[in-house]
Amino acid sequence: MVQVKRCSPTCKFFRCAKNAAVYRQNDVWCKWTGDSCNVANCTYAMCIKRRLLPRGICGETVKRKTTEKGPEEVVGPPIKLRGKALRRIGEKEIF
Repeated sequence: MVQVKRCSPTCKFFRCAKNAAVYRQNDVWCKWTGDSCNVANCTYAMCIKRRLLPRGICGETVKRKTTEKGPEEVVGPPIKLRGKALRRIGEKEIF
């Protein structure tokens, strides 16, 4: 199973919306807060690929879960019409 990774400010797709990220030696410093950059708690952290998830998780490392839906689940219950819509379409229920 693939481990979920946290986004880091050293990623090439990471950007700061305030342009406050400054790269110092081995750390990324935020001029806005005056502290090291924390992607999980920053409001202005963003990803160029739009893969940044809440709590600073990188969406590139998350595997999708897909489910198959039967035709009954997709269609749903019929919609009952009244008034002008009923006169235009001519049917009482639409699927």
